[in-house]
Amino acid sequence: QGAPRDAAGLLVDEQFGAEIARTAKHEGYLFAMPVEKSGQDEFDFDYGEDFGTHILDFDPTFSKVLVRYNPDGDREMNATQLVKLKKLSDWLHDNGRKFLFELLVPAEPAQLESVGGDAGRYDKEVRPGLMVTAIRDIQTGGVEPDIWKIEGIDTAEDCQKIAAQARSNGRDDVVCVVLGRGANDDAVVNWLQQGASVPGYVGFAIGRTIWWDALKAYLASETDRSAAVKQIATNFLRMIEVYTAASGDQNHI
Repeated sequence: QGAPRDAAGLLVDEQFGAEIARTAKHEGYLFAMPVEKSGQDEFDFDYGEDFGTHILDFDPTFSKVLVRYNPDGDREMNATQLVKLKKLSDWLHDNGRKFLFELLVPAEPAQLESVGGDAGRYDKEVRPGLMVTAIRDIQTGGVEPDIWKIEGIDTAEDCQKIAAQARSNGRDDVVCVVLGRGANDDAVVNWLQQGASVPGYVGFAIGRTIWWDALKAYLASETDRSAAVKQIATNFLRMIEVYTAASGDQNHI
């Protein structure tokens, strides 16, 4: 049951999961580690100019960034972010390393106002087009991810546009994965189904939707460890089944 060992992995940070990262490396699991300083609107390196030393020390399969970039947002902040991200992108590719880019496009006030303050409408009607533009801006800035983590998209048509931009101009090996956003099960299932049907999408990066409830219950002593592990595994397996059923490719995770 589950995904093949070479088609599944984990995301873990150095601050709280250094031992887990080293175990994952030792046991041959795929794993990603973040480079960004968490909890900030503007991208910055968690370890400043020393980012490369930390990457080489842990040797993750993927180095990951989370970036908030709205093409209609603060121009100076966007430009500053791109300079730093290009530095990272160049270093990673110069050192033969893989780059995982999580793109978030938070609504600007005017954009939200244009849909009557409805965040759901923003996600459906406005954000997909902004994501295409954001990816193009980032590529034009010289930033070249290997994998794009894409916030859940409600239609296959919009997924196709995003994947086309991600793979434009000869970037045939670049791929996208569906990001869960901590959303409810029904929303995530729909996002998986839409993305899975699109060439260029190869899997998903879902966390809280899979493990949050079980972990919360365990920490509150409402369930034991084995039951929590079983529930998380069941949730993970279901997401795999949803994705593979929609993609028609059992190895496309």
